[in-house]
Amino acid sequence: MTADPRERLLALRDQAEARVQATASTLAELTHEREGSNDDDEHDPEGVTLSSEWSRLTGLAEAAASELRQVDDALARVDAGTYGVCADCGRAIPAGRLEARPFAEYCVACAAKLGH
Repeated sequence: MTADPRERLLALRDQAEARVQATASTLAELTHEREGSNDDDEHDPEGVTLSSEWSRLTGLAEAAASELRQVDDALARVDAGTYGVCADCGRAIPAGRLEARPFAEYCVACAAKLGH
């Protein structure tokens, strides 16, 4: 793990931003393809339908955008000096949890209690 949480979070932010941009680009291409296709693509024997691909890409885009927001929130906590401090109980979030989830807001016990 990078010793500086800001560096690690910035790298994660770059990755999430790249996924946001890639899915947006692919969704734009798919939108263009859908404009010229039959609305009933569910019976296409060629494989994946445009509708199912649209749903898959939308899910990926939403997940990437959510991660980007979480990373931005974690960077704000770094700036505020509260990164690594549980937002519920105020205790330190264990290093192992921050290794696994660098944008974690809660310690394991509070996350379980709160359903996160």
